[in-house]
Amino acid sequence: MDCLATLPGIGRKTAERLALHILHAPDTEARSLAENILALKKNVTLCATCFGLSDRPTCRICSNPARDAGTICVVENPTDMAAIEKSGAFSGLYHILGGALSPMDGIGPDEIRIKELFVRARHRSTREIILATGTDVEGEATAAYIAEQLKNTRICITRIASGVPMGGDLHFVDQVTLQRAMEGRSGL
Repeated sequence: MDCLATLPGIGRKTAERLALHILHAPDTEARSLAENILALKKNVTLCATCFGLSDRPTCRICSNPARDAGTICVVENPTDMAAIEKSGAFSGLYHILGGALSPMDGIGPDEIRIKELFVRARHRSTREIILATGTDVEGEATAAYIAEQLKNTRICITRIASGVPMGGDLHFVDQVTLQRAMEGRSGL
């Protein structure tokens, strides 16, 4: 239970339920879980191109010729990439920074994969870079830094929209989000 409780999002009660489930599961199920965890640690690495998680040198997205290689969506981490992929709204390539700029925490451009993004941006086929970093202070600072560094290139730099979520009630939305929604409004 102590080991399971160290996993993110797993509290003591959930750890207890999981441990009891594993204890009462058939040996084959418990062995399969253990083998899959070990295989994950052994076989999953970072894609050499986008830095996403992959079981081969270049991930399935980067090696897919049907993807739009001229458009790169910049995200902070693999879970952001997975969320965009689930939406089905993007058919280009990704670049995972591995975090966001945070000078207060000692995270500057050299601590995340911004240089690698700039190398990719120099490729002739790159037409657009979509900045899909978080809307918190660090994500906004990261997007602003990247946009500033690439402003004198031929590449179109865009930022994902942010604002009021679908189905959201305005009186529950914070002031910064409402401000961004008003500033980023579009015609119908």
